[in-house]
Amino acid sequence: MRVVPLCLLALSLTGCSLLHKPYKPVEPFKQPAQTEPVRSKPAPRPAPVKLYSDASDLVSKPFRDLGEVYGEDCQSSRQSSPPTIATARKRMQIRASAMKANAVLLHKCEIVTNSQGCYRQAVCQGSALKVSGQ
Repeated sequence: MRVVPLCLLALSLTGCSLLHKPYKPVEPFKQPAQTEPVRSKPAPRPAPVKLYSDASDLVSKPFRDLGEVYGEDCQSSRQSSPPTIATARKRMQIRASAMKANAVLLHKCEIVTNSQGCYRQAVCQGSALKVSGQ
């Protein structure tokens, strides 16, 4: 009696494979003919942002304060490359450029240890400025 269910299972499995479908090779996707080649635009570069470390440099220049900006560089583990203040400063300038600023007044830069998510971290803070007549 045990043989009958086994035979029925074998027949049902082979029955599915006996259904014959003609083989049709897969054709590659045909691209429409283009009359003009597509040219990708280069990524826009951020506008240069001047870094002021002393507020007395801005005394004779009219400017508008656009807000606070920061930059950071994180060392995730002890084996990772150490954070640098130069990278944090550059990231701060990029954020200021995104705010349409053309200058940054640097408040402070420091290396912080054991911050959340980082083994060590370089942090820079400043004010994004729009200096007229620069």
